[in-house]
Amino acid sequence: MSETHVSAALRRFVAARADWCCEYCGLAEADTWFGCEVDHIISEKHEGRTEADNLALACASCNRHKGSDVATVDESGALIELFHPRRHVWAEHFVRDGPRIIGLTAIGRATVRLLRLNLPERIDERLWVRW
Repeated sequence: MSETHVSAALRRFVAARADWCCEYCGLAEADTWFGCEVDHIISEKHEGRTEADNLALACASCNRHKGSDVATVDESGALIELFHPRRHVWAEHFVRDGPRIIGLTAIGRATVRLLRLNLPERIDERLWVRW
């Protein structure tokens, strides 16, 4: 399956809705090293559509680590869904501790781990950002 083109107008809508911040880690596009991209929350590979309700703004790092995943296995072996920006509220699943992001729920912890939100280079990227 080939990737569907995201129009400039749809990208602007997705970015404005997200207030130009990554919907996974919260970093402003202007503060990222590599900018933000439009992410298919449910990938086209898994029959996700290229429409506003299935799109999120993601920094390049979050988007690369997420890939086409919608879930991951936690330490206990349970399958845990990832944070879904259209269905979940960020503050219910995560809290910021300085430049670190802490998962408050199984979804939050799974997302922090899979997206590698607290790798040293990700923390460095957020060190000087005012939340």
